[in-house]
Amino acid sequence: MLGWILALAVSAVWGWVLYQSYLGRSSLEQLPGRVPGAERLPLVSVIVAAKEEQENIQDTIRYLHHQSYPHLEIIAINDRSNDTTGARLDAMKAWSDGRPAGGPTLRVIHIANLPEGWLGKNHALYQGYLQARGSYLLFTDADVRFEPHTIRDSMAYVLQHQIDHLTLIPRLIARSFWLKSFVHFFMFCVFILFPPWAANDDLRRTGGLGIGAFNLMKREAYERIGTHRAFAMRPDDDLRLGMLVKQEGLRQRVVSGVGNIAVEWYTSLKQAIKGLEKNLYSGFQFRLSLALLAVAGLLLLFAAPLTAVIWSRGFTLVLWLLAAGLLITDYVLVIRSVVKEDGREAVVLPISVFVLLGVLVRSVWLAHRRRGVYWRGTFYPLAELKRKFRQ
Repeated sequence: MLGWILALAVSAVWGWVLYQSYLGRSSLEQLPGRVPGAERLPLVSVIVAAKEEQENIQDTIRYLHHQSYPHLEIIAINDRSNDTTGARLDAMKAWSDGRPAGGPTLRVIHIANLPEGWLGKNHALYQGYLQARGSYLLFTDADVRFEPHTIRDSMAYVLQHQIDHLTLIPRLIARSFWLKSFVHFFMFCVFILFPPWAANDDLRRTGGLGIGAFNLMKREAYERIGTHRAFAMRPDDDLRLGMLVKQEGLRQRVVSGVGNIAVEWYTSLKQAIKGLEKNLYSGFQFRLSLALLAVAGLLLLFAAPLTAVIWSRGFTLVLWLLAAGLLITDYVLVIRSVVKEDGREAVVLPISVFVLLGVLVRSVWLAHRRRGVYWRGTFYPLAELKRKFRQ
């Protein structure tokens, strides 16, 4: 009896999640083309932090230089890189200075030392803000591919709707089916916890969302949430930024930008697993209790219904299959609404679930074994990270 009650409860959960996703998807817009009449052109400061990005940084700067928005400055920060990132930025600076007048200016900041109490990326972006002159700030990553009208269309949208913070969901480039399956499942889990449509509800003070590839905001809004100093030691800086925007009652929009920006998050499934092993535990504030709760949730809500045909029978199996059907339907709905892909990788969802479970368990184990984590080349003691999360 306990088995079918549990299966019924899980089915009810996925039914509710699917209902919310179905209702919420209508509020998730695609970034439209330029809106006629939005002719006020404030200066936008694009702030890019780069650490060991020698393969991507020059292309990213070129993408930004070719933006059609006419009132733009670019501030690139070399954050203690040990490769040729700094030299390549200096070369891009010389290239930018030699271009005909009228294009965006490029300033390069080299950071040699990281002050105590900061994560490297947060500190680099904050240093960029200190140098920025724009009334709007665009925080972005060093590996983002921009379409030419992205900033123009984003600013038109921001000005028309009087938005304080706009974040775009990028198109994720995956070179293999298995990488796409894992990355899409990870995104699906994030969007269950932080639904994009909840961020677009102006009546809510919770549910904010920020995505590191594209966070465009008013300077005064950024200062109101306390700048990056307010979350200086948070590895989830982009998410924290979005949450603080909502908590302050500012106007936020999450928009699908799959036609505007693209990111190759990882080049292989192995690299994705290694990358998440380093920082997934941070998503649970380095609290073992929250991480164990997440493991239990993955087993009960995902693994159990998707594998029930192996171990369950009778009426209980019917309920578990109902839960699995609702889960898969919600997955396909979210992937199609948010990522604008067909979601065919749902056929291997059980494998993606167990891969993510393994990554989470290993992330927790590594952090406790090392008594800290390595983040962008710097070691941070676990006790210090826990203390910062409690503040």
